Amino acid sequence: MGAAGEFLTRRRALVGRLLALVCLWLAQPAPRWLVIGAGIAGAGLLLRGAAAGYLHKHEQLATSGPYAYTRNPLYLGSALAAAGFLVACRSWVAAAILTAYFALFYPAVIHREEQELRSLYGAAFDCYAARVPLFWPLLAAGGAAGGQRFSWAVYRRNREYQAALGFLAGVALLWLRMRWRG
Repeated sequence: MGAAGEFLTRRRALVGRLLALVCLWLAQPAPRWLVIGAGIAGAGLLLRGAAAGYLHKHEQLATSGPYAYTRNPLYLGSALAAAGFLVACRSWVAAAILTAYFALFYPAVIHREEQELRSLYGAAFDCYAARVPLFWPLLAAGGAAGGQRFSWAVYRRNREYQAALGFLAGVALLWLRMRWRG
């Protein structure tokens, strides 16, 4: 991976947080759109949370739970959460900015992680990758049916609760923005 890919991988969270603030500033929230967007974002966070409880980073290849349907359930959950946030923001400019961010950053991040997984797990990862799609999920599980089980301890170790706290803060800020404008 080149220097640009490394930069994108290392800076995605910081840039994402800064762009979320820009999107909040551009937001034109309305009650109905805030509720709909929060529901969509909540679904994305549930997917992220479910995936985080199966992810034993650098210990074993995650192939069960959400990983049986897509190799990147965390990023799919992030995309759903971002889509919900954008629905709640009700701003085409914010939507364009966040869409460009995902299009620029996430392919590089996913590519880098795939390389790392291939180097860690070799043929086991290649076999898994041949059965389970990169991003858009299968309707039927392609990964391991048995395998790992969800673990709250793993969820906490992966600090996924931070995404839930960020979600709550974002909804609160959008609600305040709506009330302030209203």
